[in-house]
Amino acid sequence: MADLRHLPKAPVNLVRRRRRPNGGDAPDSPNGTDQTSHRSGIVDSAVYQGGQRTHTASSLTDCFEALRSQPDGMAWIGLYRPGEDELQSLAAEFDLHELAVEDAITAHQRPKLERYGNTLFVVLRAARYVDEVEEVEFGELHVFLGRDFVITVRHAESPDLSVVRKRLEDDPELLALGTEAVLYALLDAVVDGYGPVVAGIENDVDEIEVQVFDGDPAVSRRIYELSREVVDFQRAAAPLGAILDSLEGGFEKYRVDEELQRSLRDVADHVTQVNERIDSLRVLLRDILQVNSILVAQKQNDEMTALSRTSNAQNDEVKKISAWAAIGFAPTTIASIYGMNFRNMPELGWYLGYPFALALMVLAGVVLYVVFKHRGWI
Repeated sequence: MADLRHLPKAPVNLVRRRRRPNGGDAPDSPNGTDQTSHRSGIVDSAVYQGGQRTHTASSLTDCFEALRSQPDGMAWIGLYRPGEDELQSLAAEFDLHELAVEDAITAHQRPKLERYGNTLFVVLRAARYVDEVEEVEFGELHVFLGRDFVITVRHAESPDLSVVRKRLEDDPELLALGTEAVLYALLDAVVDGYGPVVAGIENDVDEIEVQVFDGDPAVSRRIYELSREVVDFQRAAAPLGAILDSLEGGFEKYRVDEELQRSLRDVADHVTQVNERIDSLRVLLRDILQVNSILVAQKQNDEMTALSRTSNAQNDEVKKISAWAAIGFAPTTIASIYGMNFRNMPELGWYLGYPFALALMVLAGVVLYVVFKHRGWI
């Protein structure tokens, strides 16, 4: 944990706030409503002392002044998609490192923990499972932690920090432990949010298994999309283990409360369980994809076999038709020739000409029949 006892104070910086990008509210306060003007990125800003809320600030300047008037107080400033001017004002007041401020402005950061002097900068990726579309939705939370301040910056609707704030305010003893308690509550909320996501993905995997063996042609695409979500989920959850290990390494140095240490270790255990379940899901999806590929290949082979059998049967029918057509063609040819009734044709005046013609036609048919029968055409 950070050493939060020697943080210098910077002069108050009055700023002009920009309109929030989406122009809407982002409930983060205990009563679920924005505490400030819609033109500000501030959702809830308060000063606490002894675990109790002593001042609800209407602006950054108001919060800075209230904190200065309470030497033992702690400010918790919640922001939703703040403007650059607001973050620069906070950086000037609390001596935030420019690299951390830049990360909070641009967002799209990987989960990490950075130490800048006496300030901790933590990036967390929250996740929630959306039942209606069966997809995982990811959020991003940036946390600045100092001796007497916590700044939370959200760039998505999740996580819902109003729940975290209310939980801490309902437990003054925990909140009285300071900024480390707020960080614990944030980590705990993010990790607890992973549980329903894992359950939702496991349910999707069960449905996919049924689709695979039912031969649903759309299952391959669903496996691919779910695999991508699991990979993204793993990228959000896996770094938390290193973050919690880093925090644990500072327990003795920064004299973190023992109860808080146990709570953070419990969060670390939950992270380990989540990561193990994610690994199992990745392996299971990989195996399902292989099974589906085998089943698709088998189905294609069966279709090709059936097609070949049909083609062979058609060929046999064509051979039979051709053979019988040839057998019928020879007598017809002989009969047609002798049916022309030309005067100078041989054998017209022969006494045995008629039986000879009949015998020739029968003989031609019998010979062709024997030949085709020998070749298996008939």
